[in-house]
Amino acid sequence: MQNYKEEFMEYLQIEKNASPLTVKHYGRDIDEFADFLQSEGFTIHDCDYPVIRVFLSRQHEHGYSRRSVSRKISSLRSFFRFLEREEVLANNPFINVSLPKEDAPIPEFFYSEELEHLFTVSDLDTPLGQRDQALIELLYGTGIRVSECVRVEMGDIAFSLRTVLVHGKGRKERYVPFGQYAGEALETYINSGRKVLSDKRTEATNRVFLNAKGGPLRADGVRLILKRMVQKAALTVDIHPHKLRHSFATHLLNEGADLRAVQELLGHEHLSSTQIYTHVTKDRLRNVYMNAHPRANKR
Repeated sequence: MQNYKEEFMEYLQIEKNASPLTVKHYGRDIDEFADFLQSEGFTIHDCDYPVIRVFLSRQHEHGYSRRSVSRKISSLRSFFRFLEREEVLANNPFINVSLPKEDAPIPEFFYSEELEHLFTVSDLDTPLGQRDQALIELLYGTGIRVSECVRVEMGDIAFSLRTVLVHGKGRKERYVPFGQYAGEALETYINSGRKVLSDKRTEATNRVFLNAKGGPLRADGVRLILKRMVQKAALTVDIHPHKLRHSFATHLLNEGADLRAVQELLGHEHLSSTQIYTHVTKDRLRNVYMNAHPRANKR
C-alpha cells in the first residue's frame, strides 16, 4: 500500500497541483487507514463497505470530530478513485460512504471597534512596527490568507492600481484591490522599514514581509505577531490569522457587498464556501430593525 500511496502523492502534486499542506493531510489519512487495515488483518483488496464501517466506528470510539472524519473519508475516497483508475481495484469502496453531517459554525470576526485598537498599537518609528502595521492592514484590507500574504513579492504589488497579485491554492492567481490605509502602510514599510530589515541578511529575497533577521516571514511568525498586537491592545479576544479574513468578508457583506464579488475577492472556488459569511452582527440586525420597522421610532 505504501507504493500506491507514493504514486498517489505524485499524482496530487503533478496532475492536481495540490498544495504541500493538502498532500501532507492526504498522506496522513492514508497512513492511518493502512495501520487500521494491518491491525485488523485486512489488505487493501479486502476493503469493502463493512470494513469501512468498522474503520468509521473506530473513529467514533477515539472521539474524532465530524469534520475530521469527513476529511478522512474525502481523502480515502480520492485515493481509492485513483486506485480504480489505475486498475489496482475493480471499484471504489468509498463511493457510497456518506459524509457525516455537521453544523456550519459561524466564523469568528472582529468588531470594528476592536480592529481600531489593533491599528494603533504598532510603533511606526521602528522597522518591525512598520512591518506589523503593513501586515495587519493588508490582511484585513484584502482578506487574503496568511499563506498567501507571506508569499507576496515586491513585483506583485501595483501601487498605481492599488492591487496585489495573490498566489492562491492550487497555483491559482487573482488580483485583489486594497485601500488607502493598506497602501500607505505598505509604502511606509517598503520605503523605510523593509530596507533596514533586508540589510541584515546578505542573501536577497523578493518577499515583501521579512522577519527580524531579514529573511522571509513565515505563517507561524504572522501568528505570533498578531498575538502580540492583541496583547498590546489589551483585547480580551482570541486571535488567529483567519479571523481577519472572516472580518473582511463579514464587514463587506454587512455593508451590502455582492456575495459573488466577495467570493472572487476571497478566492473561493464555490459560492457555498462564501455563504458562511452571510450571518449578520447584532449591530446590523438592530440597524435594520430601527430603519425598517414602522414603530421602531416616533416620527
